[in-house]
Amino acid sequence: MMTVHVFKTSVKRKGEVKKLRPSLNRLVDNNGCWNFDLEDCDNILRVESKSLNAPIISSLLRNKGFHCEELH
Repeated sequence: MMTVHVFKTSVKRKGEVKKLRPSLNRLVDNNGCWNFDLEDCDNILRVESKSLNAPIISSLLRNKGFHCEELH
């Protein structure tokens, strides 16, 4: 079963998404998908996955220098 995680982030530009793309693709692999909504005031990251949990995803973004907080 797919789980959807939604995060408020500090990612603001398409260039930043491009920088994160390889890491997010490796993290999600073939078991899901991800996308950013930079039009939203919270710069939403949405991740669908069968196996990932929120701390792994937010840790990846923090390690890349971005704020990332799961929305409930």
